[in-house]
Amino acid sequence: MEKIKHLYGRAGFGLSVGEWEQKRNLSVSQAVNELFSKALATPPLSPPATANVEGFLQMSEMDKAETRKKERRLVVLQSAAWIKRMSDASESPLLERMTLFWHGHFACQSKTSVMASNQLNTIRKHALGNFRELVLAIAKDPSMIRFLNNQQNRKQKPNENFARELMELFTIGRGNYTEKDIKEAARAFTGWSSTARGEYIFRARVHDYGTKTFFGQSGRFDGTDIIDMILEKKQTAEFITRKIYRYFVNEQINEAHVQQLANSFYSSNYDIGKLMRQIFLSDWFYEASNRGSKIKSPVDLMAGMIKNLQIEFENELALVFLQKSLGQSLFNPPNVAGWPGSRSWVDNSTLMIRLNLPAFLLNSKEVNFKLKEEFEAKRQNKITRRLNANLDLTPIIAQVQGKDIEAQVKYLSDYLLPNSGKIPMPLFKRITRGKSAEDTTKLVLLGIMSLPEYQMC
Repeated sequence: MEKIKHLYGRAGFGLSVGEWEQKRNLSVSQAVNELFSKALATPPLSPPATANVEGFLQMSEMDKAETRKKERRLVVLQSAAWIKRMSDASESPLLERMTLFWHGHFACQSKTSVMASNQLNTIRKHALGNFRELVLAIAKDPSMIRFLNNQQNRKQKPNENFARELMELFTIGRGNYTEKDIKEAARAFTGWSSTARGEYIFRARVHDYGTKTFFGQSGRFDGTDIIDMILEKKQTAEFITRKIYRYFVNEQINEAHVQQLANSFYSSNYDIGKLMRQIFLSDWFYEASNRGSKIKSPVDLMAGMIKNLQIEFENELALVFLQKSLGQSLFNPPNVAGWPGSRSWVDNSTLMIRLNLPAFLLNSKEVNFKLKEEFEAKRQNKITRRLNANLDLTPIIAQVQGKDIEAQVKYLSDYLLPNSGKIPMPLFKRITRGKSAEDTTKLVLLGIMSLPEYQMC
């Protein structure tokens, strides 16, 4: 039971109470097979019907500004739709989790809805596939090309941004290349560009076809050759495996486990699916030291809470405001390194929102809350956003109906917390005394979801 809860907390975004009842007694191998089967059977997302940037260069400045505004709204609405998909029982939790991981790894901003949708489909297609194919697809992704200015990368005037981040952040890591390697790699990626419609295009006239020397080898290399040469280095497998371990297992690295995983990853020719199966089927993945050891990211917290409480927001922008207030806006990372994660998720501006969010939702209040950047800017004119939500607690109430307070606390803490630990039972008894059955369940939910342990996974 504890293993299944841990698996779905890391390989997905937790479980609804109905899913918990269905899956809690599965074996680990059964659950892992189910997760992978569903992920591999999931179709791509439907792209936006039209691109709102047609004829952009011919527009007036006023029309350009309006088009940009519309596109920004469409992108943020896509971010909200993605969080809903993460919490939807009919979707693949593993595919959404892996897509979220790679979205943070290959961090970049998407300026239009078409680019955001195309990038998401690109990542989803390769998220559990071959890492080489994923890197190559990202190198041709218009969002990434524009974010790192590779459309400006031309022979005789190379732009090094993408080449540098490809090695430093996306593949092999610092200390395994030289400044000369960056310059030569940049030449290899000249001409890799995109159209205003968000399509990859190779501009042959600006590509540098000359001889480059990269990692001590010389040849008329292009970007594909550079990626292949990077992946030939065992350090690349180690760098990626270590980052995956830190995200899915524990931020405290066990080097023996990482080396074992990296060797398998390299030998499999960078098969991501095999690497993830190896992690999820390893006994050490379920050790007590790895359970409840990670602070939930804002997206984790939101998606899990929607699953737990079956939440429907009345305002389609509610999840957009929550992302901003908690400090993780999808399609808009703080920089190319992505979100730092770990303890950075919790600061003075987010802690109170995190701890009070269950109360806001369970009490069905209209809640005004300030956005994270407004806390930091300390603006004089404080802007607030209203959050209205409808919850369906029927499935939870059905599971605890007729149970006394101790049994309810036991059931719901087993369901909601990564490690039940020491529950303040006298407090629960005191706050629920004389309450109706439904109010008692709500108060137990509120008490458990307000515990620091609920912030962990």
